[in-house]
Amino acid sequence: MTGTATVVGAGIGGLATAIGLRRAGWSVTVLERRTELERYGAAFGIHPTAQSALDRLGVGDALRDHAVPYRDAHIRTPDGTPIARLPLERIERKAGRPELLISRPYLLDALRAGLEAFGDVPLKLGERVTDVDALAAGQDLVIGADGIRSAVRTARFGDRSGPREVGTVAWIGIADFPSAVHGETWGSGRFFGLTPVEPGRTNWYATAPEATTAAELRGLFAGWHDPIPRILDATDPAAWIRYEMRHLYPALPTFVSVDARHAPSAAGPSAAGSSAAGPDSSAAPVALVGDAAHAMTPNLGQGACTAILDADALTRALAAAPPGPAGVTGALRAYDRERRRSAQRTAFASRTLHRFMSTERTRLRDRAVRLLPG
Repeated sequence: MTGTATVVGAGIGGLATAIGLRRAGWSVTVLERRTELERYGAAFGIHPTAQSALDRLGVGDALRDHAVPYRDAHIRTPDGTPIARLPLERIERKAGRPELLISRPYLLDALRAGLEAFGDVPLKLGERVTDVDALAAGQDLVIGADGIRSAVRTARFGDRSGPREVGTVAWIGIADFPSAVHGETWGSGRFFGLTPVEPGRTNWYATAPEATTAAELRGLFAGWHDPIPRILDATDPAAWIRYEMRHLYPALPTFVSVDARHAPSAAGPSAAGSSAAGPDSSAAPVALVGDAAHAMTPNLGQGACTAILDADALTRALAAAPPGPAGVTGALRAYDRERRRSAQRTAFASRTLHRFMSTERTRLRDRAVRLLPG
């Protein structure tokens, strides 16, 4: 089927969804609250399943033009002793292609170029959505791709689910020299990761709850194995990104709203039953993708992948649906069946891994890690 859709949010999930809808023949508009697309960020890991989804969206070649394969990475103790190998070779054998790493700006550029190639998809910057039901009037579908603080989610699904801090500060950056050591180093209550990102550069990330300044972060990792201290000493703290790690909690009972009359309002359950307070019954259905649906901690490195898989599943379902409102409803329910439990399992696993990595009971943890298959 075809129709008209508005995508709220021009991040990874929003751009990928807009591309998929336009490829299926939909008329699409993208709204982004920022006045320019974000250019910050380090490396994204792109699993082979997400690579296949990008191929179906027509941007797989652009991804590979700037991506590097991720191989031969280990989990280490702070003195540099390897205790496990990350399962990258197993992933490559099973999928027939390696995990790829790409700088976030390059992936956004590839998606934006894929969208602009159609020549008829408006990308409106500086558009802050405050009335989702007014936006949905006259549309066949609204996509909430506006992140963990999604205005679309709050308007149509209520405010029970929202950002929750995990009590950890993360730091990320890129060093302008290569590292022969890749993977993660797990210490007591903190860890450090190193990956390639492009030739001659190294992506790094760290968590240390007690660090509030660059000097403190350097001090906490000063005695760790090479090249961790060199990486921190050689990169300019002005280019580092520091943020509070958050996830969406509690998990949503659904990623879609097919009947605005039954949607909870942000004012609470009592308002949801009031026709005066509730959403316009003529408003278009809504689907959530990416962080708006299932924001997760970064420990599994699956945030971008899950957003891409959401976009692929949603747009495939809509492309195969019969025309008319019933077709949209059926497609959204099919999308929810395909993606919700899978994405929420990934989010739960990432949060669980964070607790495991960050424990101070390192002896027990490291013994368990040594039992993992190589």
